[in-house]
Amino acid sequence: MSLSLLRRRKLLLSVFSNPRAPPPQFCRELTSLSFLFHTLENPCRQNPQSLNPSRVWQSVASFSTQSSKFPEYEMPSVTWGVIQGKKEKLVNRVIICDYLKSLGIIPDELESLELPSTVQVMKERVEFLQRLGLTVDDFNEYPLMLGCSVRKNIIPVLGYLEKIGISRSKLGEFVKSYPQVLHMSVVVELMPVVKFLRGLDVEKQDIGFVLQKYPELLGFKLEGTMSTSVAFLVSIGVSPRDIGPMVTQYPYFLGMRVGTVIKPFVDYMVSLGLPKKIVARMLEKRAYILGYNLEETMKPNVDCLISFGVRKEALASVIAQYPQILGVPLKAKLSSQQYFFGLKLKVDPEGFAQVIEKMPQIVSLSQQVILKPAQFLLERSIPPHDVAKMIVKCPQVLASRVALMKNSFYFLKSEMGRPIKELVDFPEYFTYGLESRIKPRYQLAKSKGIRCSLDSLLNCSDQMFEERLQDGCLESETVGPSFDMGGKLQLPGRYEIVSESDEEDESDNETVLYRRTVSL
Repeated sequence: MSLSLLRRRKLLLSVFSNPRAPPPQFCRELTSLSFLFHTLENPCRQNPQSLNPSRVWQSVASFSTQSSKFPEYEMPSVTWGVIQGKKEKLVNRVIICDYLKSLGIIPDELESLELPSTVQVMKERVEFLQRLGLTVDDFNEYPLMLGCSVRKNIIPVLGYLEKIGISRSKLGEFVKSYPQVLHMSVVVELMPVVKFLRGLDVEKQDIGFVLQKYPELLGFKLEGTMSTSVAFLVSIGVSPRDIGPMVTQYPYFLGMRVGTVIKPFVDYMVSLGLPKKIVARMLEKRAYILGYNLEETMKPNVDCLISFGVRKEALASVIAQYPQILGVPLKAKLSSQQYFFGLKLKVDPEGFAQVIEKMPQIVSLSQQVILKPAQFLLERSIPPHDVAKMIVKCPQVLASRVALMKNSFYFLKSEMGRPIKELVDFPEYFTYGLESRIKPRYQLAKSKGIRCSLDSLLNCSDQMFEERLQDGCLESETVGPSFDMGGKLQLPGRYEIVSESDEEDESDNETVLYRRTVSL
């Protein structure tokens, strides 16, 4: 009985799939089938003789043409119940291929795929993808997407991508960049990758952003490249809680092989004098430097620095201050800046090399920005050779805002009564905040009746300054490195030296620095 019922169901479905009116010989069978289904659902239904075959067909036809919908997507026609012979399949395949060719789509790669049973289904599939924003060129670039069922593949995948944060307006671009996603299983392939990213502390709201930047992540095996890349970075000192921010900033490192990309990068940095812990700190804040090509970009840039006079023992400090210097077109930038420094600022090549060692960000600093503070100093009647000396001693002056320099200069002249020579000897004066350090310390020293050099007044910690005031003697500290890794100046960005209060405010922003993508 069950086998007979199954055959009748298949026959009914094959009849319903035909948009034309049924032949007369099917009406009687249709009537009995309709009565059978109604009887199974409700045994108290009316006698089959009271049913009009034509009315039954009209009601079924109207039901089959109604568009059932998901909450967000219009569902396509259902043809999986249609039974076709080999001859019908071949005919339909020819019809479908002709339809695709009429649109300009080359169906050669679809020969090994099982195509829909009717051209109507293929038409719905093409139109659905076109509504996403895909074009005929996209179909020809990856024709296999036309082998994906709208109901079984495309709609579940798109629905899940939208759920994890990729907006509907971006779904078309996502499919263009990674059409293989349409073949994937949501449960077996997509969800485990998202779970893995969440396990790396990638914020939930950042998952969509990460996948849009690097959709190929969806195709990686969890126990393969991604896991080994993370494990190696943690082994050199990268904090596990910083892996998530690194992935958000630069997810491409998850696809890099340890043996051929990441480890050679780290080994080369260590060979330049950078400890692994410092390399780890650099990667935590600027994971994108892993994308620099070791042989084609990094090594030539290091050789370029040496050729311009940078000492080998200073390379580690230069790279720690400004890791981006390994990835910029350095030779052209250094040549241009060296010529500019010699022509406009009267700084010789040897002095220019010292400038690079103390502030390597100068290679990316606009010449117009550099010229403004230098011009300000020249307008204060400071001789050009003294301005050049100031720049070599403290190149951070060239990144100061002229408005702040004016305020500090006039306070030096009017309130402190200091000669300009002290500025030449201590150009770092312009790098300190007027309200946060210069004025308070000057007033305290004045109240104690102590007069000292600018160096002694400013170049020490607050605690040391208080101790010296109590002793009644202010002396200069031993001169140390002028700049530490990740100092005040961040380039590209604002071209100014911030005051201490500003620096404290900006230090809090370091926790969200990973959300910004730095482009060179």
